[in-house]
Amino acid sequence: MSDPTILVENADGIAHLRFNRPEQLNAFNNELMTSSIEAVDKLNADPDVRVILVSGEGRAFSAGFDLKAASDRSLQTSSDWRKQLELQFDFIMGFWNARVPTIALAHGYCLAGAFEVSLACDMTVAAKSTFFGEPEVRFGSGAVAMLFPWVTGPKQAKEIMLTGDDRIPAERALQMGLVNKVVLDEELLAEGKRLASKIARAAPDSVQKSKLAINRSYDIMGLRNALAMGLDLDVDINATPTWEKKEFSRIRKEQGVKAAIAWRDTRFADNKND
Repeated sequence: MSDPTILVENADGIAHLRFNRPEQLNAFNNELMTSSIEAVDKLNADPDVRVILVSGEGRAFSAGFDLKAASDRSLQTSSDWRKQLELQFDFIMGFWNARVPTIALAHGYCLAGAFEVSLACDMTVAAKSTFFGEPEVRFGSGAVAMLFPWVTGPKQAKEIMLTGDDRIPAERALQMGLVNKVVLDEELLAEGKRLASKIARAAPDSVQKSKLAINRSYDIMGLRNALAMGLDLDVDINATPTWEKKEFSRIRKEQGVKAAIAWRDTRFADNKND
């Protein structure tokens, strides 16, 4: 029997959801995403849960969506892509919509879909080792949940997303307002638990309704409609064949994911930060 793709602990009002595909840098496949959605639903139904920590096992929070699994699936039509992207969208937004506050504990890679998960969480604590980024445009894809401009503003969001930058250091992410705090790697879990404990000690009804009020203020500003439109555009992006996507897929099938990513990154070498 294979190991579970997520691990969940729950004690003293603090739940801890951990992505558990360390050999794949916690890349999100359908099994992991479905398990996460189910786990968050169960935690939402537990009145004793007051906060949820979200982290990744091994060397990374997550490298994003599993490109190998995506390439292996036969996604040809807009309908195929919509079904897949709606699963990804629901997985990401589950952390935004959770009844209680969610705190991402990022380390190592936090890219693409994983970056969107960190944005969807109510707070993010980052280890100094963390690199954030949105490299989707490098291989002809797009963001599933377009939360980035809502968190940091359009100028910086466009810079990162339109260049496909995947090397945003934790300190720059802090300056951009993408994370709440940067700590030493060995202090990440302790800092996350400290923050979670402060929230768990507060009046739960007040905490949960305050989160809901903030989220609803974004809804009034048009967040939900913007995300729905963004998802429609992402379906169109992924369902439209391009030379870049065909070449990336060909290299992936013939030489593996690492070779395909190396081909992608070589074309964008001048985008790397110094």
